[in-house]
Amino acid sequence: MTDKSPDAFRTISEVADELDLPQHVLRFWETRFSQIKPLKRGGGRRYYRPADVDLLRGIRHLLYEEGYTIKGVQKILRQNGVQFAIAIGAGDMSALEEMTRRTAEAKAREQGAPSAEPVASEPPPVRAEPRPADDPDQDMVVGHARPRARGIFSLGKGGEAAQAGSGEGALSHDNRTLLQEALFDLLECKRLLDQAR
Repeated sequence: MTDKSPDAFRTISEVADELDLPQHVLRFWETRFSQIKPLKRGGGRRYYRPADVDLLRGIRHLLYEEGYTIKGVQKILRQNGVQFAIAIGAGDMSALEEMTRRTAEAKAREQGAPSAEPVASEPPPVRAEPRPADDPDQDMVVGHARPRARGIFSLGKGGEAAQAGSGEGALSHDNRTLLQEALFDLLECKRLLDQAR
């Protein structure tokens, strides 16, 4: 295969090779991230612009390197825009550092700690807690290991305790969010399996 110009459009197989992802993952991401819009030609062939590839690279980085869930990345894209993920995909980590700083400041404000400078209050993105690489409970998600959220069903403990007055055994907000995401993903898997039959 000959080297293409950096501005050339890429096929799905070229993008999958470049990002070290299976093609079905790219097609799946199109169903999860409305911002991914490759050009489609005859027979449904996908052609990715350079910005599309950077967007995919940014999404891949957020999912696999930073440990965000799909819902977490969707929220990041809604709050920060597509250019944010494209910048990450192009290697501009200052955008990610800025978002991390704002998230830490918002969390500090929620806990009553003074903040260095005012920042628009936004809840932090939904994240999965990484587990050690040798953890046997790690999930395999579309061909890649993805850390599973720790303590998703732990009730009444530490930072994930039920809020005062909400009753014994109530799920924390973070646990409810993770559970909703897991259920959504299971329903989508069922739909895809039903479609394949």
